[in-house]
Amino acid sequence: MTIPHSSPLTPLVDVTSVAKRFGAHEVIKDVSFEVGKGTVTVVIGPSGSGKTTLLRGLNALELPDSGEVRIGDIDVDFGRIHPGRGGRLAKPDRELVRRYRAQSGMVFQSHNLFPHRTALQNVTEGPILVQHRPAAEADDQARKLLEKVGLTGHVDKYPYQLSGGQQQRVGIARALALEPELLLLDEPTSALDPELVGGVLAVIRDLAQEGRTMVIVTHEIRFARQVADQVLFIDEGLVVERGTPEQVLEHPTKERTRTFLQRLLEA
Repeated sequence: MTIPHSSPLTPLVDVTSVAKRFGAHEVIKDVSFEVGKGTVTVVIGPSGSGKTTLLRGLNALELPDSGEVRIGDIDVDFGRIHPGRGGRLAKPDRELVRRYRAQSGMVFQSHNLFPHRTALQNVTEGPILVQHRPAAEADDQARKLLEKVGLTGHVDKYPYQLSGGQQQRVGIARALALEPELLLLDEPTSALDPELVGGVLAVIRDLAQEGRTMVIVTHEIRFARQVADQVLFIDEGLVVERGTPEQVLEHPTKERTRTFLQRLLEA
């Protein structure tokens, strides 16, 4: 099944000239792109190309060293010069970063569930502790979200009692519980056994059909063809190619993209 791609909309996310380095290694180099509200952007590329660092930058888990990112109505300039500090770059205001982080929800490659919390408690913790919502309200929402991801009968189970695919679906429900404008998924199926991948991808397909705005890092090329409105191919910290799934995955213009896709096909 191919999900109909959305028409271009006003960008929910606008990334402009973002860069990030760790020591002398520049992981992200002058990356720019937009994500329309209600669309799905899939990011592909070889290991170590900067995909995860880019995603973590959108969630403020890693703050870019320079560039500007707008998510919704929150705009953060990471390259602002502070005139009173000898021209040094100023860190963004902590409260602004907090509001920026609140715009997105993150689904991690390795689930990152709290091992001492049940599935239900993992989903309610953020709304209660971070958003200070009433416990009864958070509980009701969490049960609905766990039902949404196919885990109705597992709400009181701990992570060790769940399969990897079930844990990942709890992670998706946990991210959705914060009601973010943007959902970020970092290789959500790469840590799963092959027979568990389908259930997680089905949940993500449903979210795409609902018009959820998502940025997904994945090697699942067939899945990318089905759900993506745009595909970014990143290599060595640069956006090498960007376009529709047909443009990037079927008719890439860059030799580096063609080589990468051929290697995935052979694998």
